[in-house]
Amino acid sequence: MRELAGHLGVNPNTVAAAYRTLRERGVIETAGRRGSRVRHRPASTPRGSLGVEVAPGVRDLSDGNPDTALLPALDGALAAAARHSAEHPTLYGHRTAVDPDLDRLARAGFDADGVPPGPTGVASGSLDVVERVLAAHLKPGDAVAVEDPGWGSLLDLVPALGLRPVPVGVDDEGPLPGDLARALESGVRAVVVTDRAQNPTGAAIGAARAVELRALLAARREVLLVEDDHGHAIVDVPLHPLAGTTDHWALVRSVAKAYGPDLRLAVFTGDAVTVDRVMGRQRLGPGWISTLLQRAVVALWDAGAVDVPAVAAAYGARRDALVRSLAEHGVTAYGRSGMNVWVPVPDETGAVARLLRAGYAVAPGARFRTASAQGLRITVSPLAARDVAPLAEAVAAAAAPVPARSYG
Repeated sequence: MRELAGHLGVNPNTVAAAYRTLRERGVIETAGRRGSRVRHRPASTPRGSLGVEVAPGVRDLSDGNPDTALLPALDGALAAAARHSAEHPTLYGHRTAVDPDLDRLARAGFDADGVPPGPTGVASGSLDVVERVLAAHLKPGDAVAVEDPGWGSLLDLVPALGLRPVPVGVDDEGPLPGDLARALESGVRAVVVTDRAQNPTGAAIGAARAVELRALLAARREVLLVEDDHGHAIVDVPLHPLAGTTDHWALVRSVAKAYGPDLRLAVFTGDAVTVDRVMGRQRLGPGWISTLLQRAVVALWDAGAVDVPAVAAAYGARRDALVRSLAEHGVTAYGRSGMNVWVPVPDETGAVARLLRAGYAVAPGARFRTASAQGLRITVSPLAARDVAPLAEAVAAAAAPVPARSYG
């Protein structure tokens, strides 16, 4: 900075302010003593742009969407919400941000899964909650530990907020304790983890791993903890929450995967300060989440509209069949929970292209990676039993390294 200030003939503080502005706007990223560099793409460019164009006749296994046949019908719930609105219309100036029945049902679910007591909030999906929680506690330049590979939207959000992502490796049991320990020692101000159905690997935090992670977090109580349990109604593995090990925390549950992405609603809980800051800031912006949508979710939950064991079994059968079939071809794959399977490959660009030629569109691992090895994410939602064997054969052929050619 001093050298640049001398070259330009300006005060070093001016250069420092310019660097800070560039970092906050996502133009550059800083890496401590390794200096600063221009980002390879703007912070506001979503990783979804790294996808592939799905031509007619190609099976799309890349989008991460749930199976629409497993989603409940919404007409009855929306009609019930409309009737309630006719009797109790929500108008400007109302004071209740969370519908009382939604609050009751959400809190009962949290209690049943061992989530510590705390007030309940509601927002427009998991990412909305994560963004609001991070913004409530952090400032541009702060470091955030994120899973690697991890949710592409989160990996987009962190730098867009002017924050610095610090990758933490993942296995079937969730974040690796050694990697998390190093991230905490490096001074991260926040940690974001996925409890179950981790995207893209399907990891789920097990009981033993949760004990290790809680111990690490308990030693750094000043760190903000954010947990995403978006798979709560589509998986049958138990929740092992980390919440309560730090002073400030939040745990969020979206209804998107189990009830429909277009509902755009998530409930969350956390410590009193965090929930109050998030809901207070919401009041100054959008004001509240539509009571119609909240009441529709209440109707769905009260009616038990999703048969959780059956839905979990349906996704589990597809994942397990694909993982087994790939293993028969000598291909290692991962998918402990949720609706995705992660396949490590030596060359994901080539593998994606070869699969397209074979009639399958899959998501390139670059959408989900920071420093981890290459891979493919395959969404199993559209698969029937008869689809698994030919898909596994195509993946095995596409994942194999291309033999070197000699032109001598």
